[in-house]
Amino acid sequence: MIILDTSAVRALADGHRALSLLAGNMANTPGDRLNVPALCLMQAEAEDAHLSHKVLAFSSVTVDTLDTIASVSVGTMIRDGYGGPDTCHALYCALPRAEFTGMSILLTGDEDAYPPGVVTVDIDSPGMLGFH
Repeated sequence: MIILDTSAVRALADGHRALSLLAGNMANTPGDRLNVPALCLMQAEAEDAHLSHKVLAFSSVTVDTLDTIASVSVGTMIRDGYGGPDTCHALYCALPRAEFTGMSILLTGDEDAYPPGVVTVDIDSPGMLGFH
């Protein structure tokens, strides 16, 4: 599962080359999706009006909702000092889940925002998704 945090959502809306190509390519592959935690989309929209329209225009983008279990887990992470609501929702989405058995990859512009053990990829790292 590929997850976009708030910084990656903003970059996708701004036309980040690698993220735009990834979103376009995933739209052509059945079952492949870019997951955006709802609180990351909310934070990005709060910072930039209509940003969500640009991001949600990609058919490969899905929003990971904040259901009851996620709400309690994210709240606990915030209370325990793992970051703000959007960061903690992205972290929650990257944790292992019953419905997804593979390894999650969290695309971000700030790898230091996440604890060790979370697989993060900086969206601007050299070679990200094959681009230099």
